Amino acid sequence: MTETLGSTGEFGLIAAVTKGLSKSEDVLVGPGDDAAVMAVPDGRMVITTDLLIEGRHFRKDWSSAYDVGRKAAAQNLADIMAMGARPTALVVGFGAPADLPTAWALELNQGLVDECELVGASIVGGDTVQSDKIVVSVTAFGSLDGRAPVLRSGARPGDEVAYIGRLGWAEAGWAVLARGFRSPRAVVEAHRRPQPPYDEGPKAALGGASSLCDVSDGLLSDLGHIAAASDVIIDVHTKALTVPEPLQAVAAATGVDALKFVLTGGEDHALVGTFEPADVPEGWTVIGSVAVGNEERPAGTVTVDGSPYAADTGHAHFRS
Repeated sequence: MTETLGSTGEFGLIAAVTKGLSKSEDVLVGPGDDAAVMAVPDGRMVITTDLLIEGRHFRKDWSSAYDVGRKAAAQNLADIMAMGARPTALVVGFGAPADLPTAWALELNQGLVDECELVGASIVGGDTVQSDKIVVSVTAFGSLDGRAPVLRSGARPGDEVAYIGRLGWAEAGWAVLARGFRSPRAVVEAHRRPQPPYDEGPKAALGGASSLCDVSDGLLSDLGHIAAASDVIIDVHTKALTVPEPLQAVAAATGVDALKFVLTGGEDHALVGTFEPADVPEGWTVIGSVAVGNEERPAGTVTVDGSPYAADTGHAHFRS
């Protein structure tokens, strides 16, 4: 007989997912008390949170529980990285139907643990509750290690725009899965499990990044956040962008402009930022420029090769 959450119970599940969790030196008190206690050496902590809802952000027939766990952790850890910070801990809220197999929840937890291990972060607590659909809520914490945070509002005219990581792969994977296919496998796996360039956030901060943003909603959309917060215009140069072969294959099969995947696809969690030309880190690709707004292109605008982009620039919740 399959063990379910109903038979395991709330405290049985908590005991199972917290057993043997590692604890980094940032964690003073981990799971087991009413709350965790974290060390904050310079008095500042970076905090972010995200939700994944079954049927909206993932499907069990598309992704394994392990994949969902990796993705849930990655999208939060990437936000910490985008502040120039070092991820230290996660707390996880989990809602699920009582008839969900307990093994699914344990596999989800293992995905969370394994993604955290990539950056040395610890799972320090959370909550479980019965719900009609599976809901995973993750809150991540990070340390600036004495540095100032890198904000979206720091871009300056004359800066160059550069990115590192993958763009458009997860979106291409979604396009494949939505049509009932499973190949190219590389893009399907990218949709299931992103690979953020975790080390690059702190490196960019140390290297003089004037602004940073995690590309979660699409390159143009997230650059729009930087442009608006910094009161500048950003122009993206498409000649500097490359479209990898798997994206070209998906575009050809689905009738989509391959470049659109790169410009508007989200959930790869690449890192984009602005730098003085001499400060662009090794391994980053310069793809645009920052300038002062004018009557034709007001501040807060993102253009592509000097012109407005005609289609949607990326994902936005609640958009009709």
